[in-house]
Amino acid sequence: MYRIPFVKMHASGNDFILIDNRAGRVDGDVSAFVKKICRRHYSVGADGLILIEPSGVADFRWHYFNPDGNEVEMCGNGSRCAARFAFLKGITGRKLRFETLAGIIHAEIKDGSVKVQLTKPKDYMPEVSVQIGGVNRDASFINTGVPHVVYFVDDLESVDIMKDGSLTRYHDLFKPEGTNANFVKVLEGGLAIRTYERGVEGETLACGTGATAAALVAGARGLVDSPVSLTTRGGNTLKVYFEWDGSSFSEVYLEGDAVLVYQGEIEEGALL
Repeated sequence: MYRIPFVKMHASGNDFILIDNRAGRVDGDVSAFVKKICRRHYSVGADGLILIEPSGVADFRWHYFNPDGNEVEMCGNGSRCAARFAFLKGITGRKLRFETLAGIIHAEIKDGSVKVQLTKPKDYMPEVSVQIGGVNRDASFINTGVPHVVYFVDDLESVDIMKDGSLTRYHDLFKPEGTNANFVKVLEGGLAIRTYERGVEGETLACGTGATAAALVAGARGLVDSPVSLTTRGGNTLKVYFEWDGSSFSEVYLEGDAVLVYQGEIEEGALL
């Protein structure tokens, strides 16, 4: 029979399906498989799917897929779940490294959280003018493993995130890959953030690389100091550490929860 073991995890409300694929159980048209399994209501449902596979240069290699079936370079929240999954399954110890399309990720499993060292950010543009609905919006752009636009706003609740997020995601400035869009409010002692995620094509409760992008941009502007606490849409807190020398970022870490929700087996009905 079809049955494929899987684990469901979440990191700050960002939920993922994780499969130990070291034996190659999932093969063939992986994109079609991902799109079916990530459907909510009709299948397992998730913001993304992670395959754990062998690596010749690290403890394991991951393949991370958005719900639309596209494989992407990096996911901050997903990376914490992948690290805890590998630890719980006995694949690694508490300190580990794994291979992604964005590079080698280092992680440390703590009692209540997972801390990951992200790859070096790139393509930082502190000032970008994005025209939305005939209005030029001031923004910043940075790639923290995947591309992110950061807008600072006074009122997060008034943001039309489906409209402005989608228009940003598909904007001509960021073609052909598109971008994620983050709306950020500066608080006393940190930041609050909402994110429209590329591939999910909607708002998620948290985005690790988006939180990292927001913290870095805010740090470069002198609005916050490292470490930065960010309140996500789901109400959880992420913490971002970094060094900024006035021209580039280094030693970028993301820390937050990574929770095992349940485990089971994928049946053929999940693919109907």
